[in-house]
Amino acid sequence: MTATDLPALRERLRDSRQAAIASFREHERPDTLLQELRRVTDHTLRELVKQCPLPAGATLAAVGGYGRGELYPYSDVDLLILLPHAPSASDESAIGQLVAALWDLGMEPGHSVRTIEDCEREAQADITVETALLESRWLAGSRTLMKQFEAAMHVRLDPAAFFRAKRMEMQQRHARYQDTPYALEPNCKESPGGLRDLQVILWMARAAGFGESWREVASAGLLTASEARDLRKAEQAFKRLRIELHLLAKRREDRVLFDLQPALAEVYGIKATATRRASELMMQRYYWAARLVTQLNSILVQNIEERLFPRPAEDAHAIDEDFRSLHDRLDIIRDDAFERNPTLLLRAFLTMQQHQELKGMSARTLRAIWHARDRIDAQFRRNPVNRKLFLQILQQPAGIVHELRRMTMLNILPRYLPVFRRIVGQMQHDLFHVYTVDQHTLQVIRNLRRFTMPEHAQEYPLASQLISELDNHWLLYVAALFHDIAKGRGGDHSELGAREVRRFAQDHGLAPADAELVEFLVRQHLLMSTVAQKRDLSDPDVIQGFAAAVKDERHLTALYLLTVADIRGTSPKVWNAWKGKLLEDLYRLTLRALGGGQADAHTVLNDRKSEAARLTRLAGLRDDAREAFWKQLDVAYFLRHDASDIAWHTRHLYHRPAPGEAVVKARPTEHGEGLQVMVYTRDMPELFMMICGFFDAKSLSIQDARIHTTRHGYALDSFIVLLPDGQQDLRAQATLVEHELKQRLHEASTGAPVPAPQGAIYGRSRQSRMSRLFPVPPQVELQPDERSKSWRLQVTATDRPGLLHALARVFAHHAVNLQMAKVMTLGDRVEDVFILEGPALERPRTQMQFERDMLEALSGEKAQKAAA
Repeated sequence: MTATDLPALRERLRDSRQAAIASFREHERPDTLLQELRRVTDHTLRELVKQCPLPAGATLAAVGGYGRGELYPYSDVDLLILLPHAPSASDESAIGQLVAALWDLGMEPGHSVRTIEDCEREAQADITVETALLESRWLAGSRTLMKQFEAAMHVRLDPAAFFRAKRMEMQQRHARYQDTPYALEPNCKESPGGLRDLQVILWMARAAGFGESWREVASAGLLTASEARDLRKAEQAFKRLRIELHLLAKRREDRVLFDLQPALAEVYGIKATATRRASELMMQRYYWAARLVTQLNSILVQNIEERLFPRPAEDAHAIDEDFRSLHDRLDIIRDDAFERNPTLLLRAFLTMQQHQELKGMSARTLRAIWHARDRIDAQFRRNPVNRKLFLQILQQPAGIVHELRRMTMLNILPRYLPVFRRIVGQMQHDLFHVYTVDQHTLQVIRNLRRFTMPEHAQEYPLASQLISELDNHWLLYVAALFHDIAKGRGGDHSELGAREVRRFAQDHGLAPADAELVEFLVRQHLLMSTVAQKRDLSDPDVIQGFAAAVKDERHLTALYLLTVADIRGTSPKVWNAWKGKLLEDLYRLTLRALGGGQADAHTVLNDRKSEAARLTRLAGLRDDAREAFWKQLDVAYFLRHDASDIAWHTRHLYHRPAPGEAVVKARPTEHGEGLQVMVYTRDMPELFMMICGFFDAKSLSIQDARIHTTRHGYALDSFIVLLPDGQQDLRAQATLVEHELKQRLHEASTGAPVPAPQGAIYGRSRQSRMSRLFPVPPQVELQPDERSKSWRLQVTATDRPGLLHALARVFAHHAVNLQMAKVMTLGDRVEDVFILEGPALERPRTQMQFERDMLEALSGEKAQKAAA
């Protein structure tokens, strides 16, 4: 090809593609665009082969999606250069020229060069290659070689082996995507319920000779006409979505990324409502379509399997008059079972729970349930028999999570609980939930169920013990079902959810005490985590207030179990052992208070001192040895630290109450997930800011800080820090922190300039894409504490590196003293609480300036300006 021919061909290709896309924008017909892009590419390739000939006797074939006749705007052009024999040097030169010209045209080809024998060998080794080759299509060159290739591929095709391999491949792919279509950024091609699932069905059907289109598959008896229409409609929807993703991203992009979701909603003409973003409504439609595909996929795979691997019907045995076990699957005895008796729609799932030998439902049963789902109407929901059946499903000793998930996928649970339907596919952009609301709800129920299973007792020892002692623990499943049921409506979802569960309890005849419990749990499901992570648990008034809210041990235990399950069901990043310890501490302290064991601050003070003294004695310390140190500590210190911490501090400081240099000690936390760090040094300006800067530079995340100044002017500060992901050696880290932090404090005490710590990352963004796209508006709330002796500062913002250090700089600038910090990180969201004191907070004018500076620090404006 001459140098002048190639640009002209490239320009014609570009103009033809742009014309095809413009036509799509006008008519919005996905298949038309895909076929037109394939047609213009075919034409360009044939023109190119005229100028850059193939080796003698060779064939150029389209494979994969391009071979199927579909080409997305930015997809690779998958090509097979088929040779009649191994390539010679001249063949390789000709192929090299052709491939180089393809790249010059801007096609980005995915190409392979093989003989027929090579293809057979590769197909034998890799089912993906075999599938791509089965969809081959002649483009140019020898038609005879192409026919030989097609015949060879057809002869070696074993429908049964192909089915098994594709089913295994599909299961592995689903596992990579956590077996759910409900990811917040799904891959519309590869995720469960996406385009690939539809293609797999057609590949299986084609290999088995059941047809190559949905209409032909339906004619073969594997689908009903309505199911074929539903799948065709879903296929067109996913094809359009993939096209729009390519066009918006201007590259091959099959993930429905947060960045693209608002633009997609605009393309689809979806408008926001008062309480929900347009992108959330668009994604909810996606999840509904993916659920349809997932369900029909299950039915079709089973139908194809039963055709390919027929088993005798004599294997069936009756379970009762309506159901039987057929090949270890629940099967209906009559085709019209659910139409004749809609109550069986619930009893089917109860039967699955009661017969653990069943491995699933037959395709016949799944299809019948799917088509009878609209029989669940208001009359069905009012039927006392159905209400009793639903409660029985929640009360079974096994199969609860599996069947609730199956009920959701088959649209039975959303039909039975219309309020649940509103949260199916409801997204959450709060930066810490990684599941849609319905999937989070089922995850919470799963976590509660695990508490009851002996094989998981080592994961949650306290929770496993408590749930075994809790009467009617199935009520927790009811509370979990409703705890987020009002998300996305606007208003307080806890209060709205409490109203919904109260109505459910009345309708289903729950005992008054049980009804009151589930309503309390839904209304207060955030209370325990808030108190544990934001309040000072060493304050007796905090414990007494929480005890008054929970009333008794049953309410406390149920709330603890729901809270642990809820936090663990938000995101793998949100839960850690430190949060678990805080919740466990709050549970035990409140249990003691409910039993009258914790009366007032004076009693707590005496108990704590006595226990600390006992622990120091166990460590070999005489009572008189600690007096010099304890005389410098006031009541606030003993109330803010538990006995084990006081004893730890005392063992290291009793012999040096006024050391000349800083003392830094570190030890693994109780549950071994982080470090507890003690700093004892003569108080100095900006000490807290300096320590925060050190931890931040070392990527140590501060979870808790307790700041105390002794009577003789020494700072006694205690921190809980978590290590970066992937670091496990706590002992080595403890030694490193002790040495380096002590050195840094020594440099500061001598007046020497302290350089920024190595590795400091202030102002440099490590935020996730989600946190950048859905930032948390920074909020500052400053209030005097209950006794008006100090101030309680609560801040909410998007997390970023160096945030706590930035806040510490504001504290230092305004000469505000920090007494305590509670740092709560929820994914990419922080909700921190600080107890402060200082003259700047007492005067309205300086208080307002302090709050403005805090907001600026939270938003990162200075850091952004510095980086710019």
